Amino acid sequence: MVLWFLVVLGLLTLGPLWSLASGRVPLGGDWRTATHRSSGLAPDPETHREAIVQVYASRTFGWRGAFAVHTWLAAKPNHADRYTRYEAIGWFARAGHSVVSVSGTSAADAEWYGAAPVMIRELRGADAEAVIAKLPDAVASYPYEHSYSAWPGPNSNTFIAHIARKIPELRLTLPSNAIGKDYLPLGDVVARTPSGTGYQFSLSGLLGASAARDEGIELNVLGLVLGLDLRGPALKLPGIGRVPSGA
Repeated sequence: MVLWFLVVLGLLTLGPLWSLASGRVPLGGDWRTATHRSSGLAPDPETHREAIVQVYASRTFGWRGAFAVHTWLAAKPNHADRYTRYEAIGWFARAGHSVVSVSGTSAADAEWYGAAPVMIRELRGADAEAVIAKLPDAVASYPYEHSYSAWPGPNSNTFIAHIARKIPELRLTLPSNAIGKDYLPLGDVVARTPSGTGYQFSLSGLLGASAARDEGIELNVLGLVLGLDLRGPALKLPGIGRVPSGA
């Protein structure tokens, strides 16, 4: 039992330790001066008039970035001149405000405190319009409006996972290192995965497992995910995320 515990512990911590040692997650810097520049991933609304929905993930600030990413959704209706950005922001709760941010002032594809984002989902045209039509109700139904916990949740990834479950047309598979995506309230231990293509079991995001067509097979231990993407194929490692076969 001790040997198995050490093996599991090693597998869970290897990815985050490698991320720190390799310099992929910078530990220096000041959040007050960190950049929020556009990364150029979002199409210009002036020249792309169709409806667009995009979901982004970016490493969280500081040492936490070795373990997790922050996710958000940006949407632009047909002929709109700007994007609206939907996300949950933890420090809003400290002032007693809702953690849910719906803003048209931040760039859709902005860096998250200096960390460049990766686009993980994009829909355009009629597919995007179908998602946008359901966004107001999905956002309004988020049950943790005044609660935020970076680990194990509810957090920014819990919010985006909630939207995905409420809007199956989004067909969203969240990164395995989006800690909080598997958070379910006490009493609700079984739910559809965010992609809607399978099911998951979770004890408040601390221990669980899932099997789905899009997510593959995932084992969640203390919020850290080990998994196998059968469609890719790829491994899913804590802190690192998806590692394609042959990479």
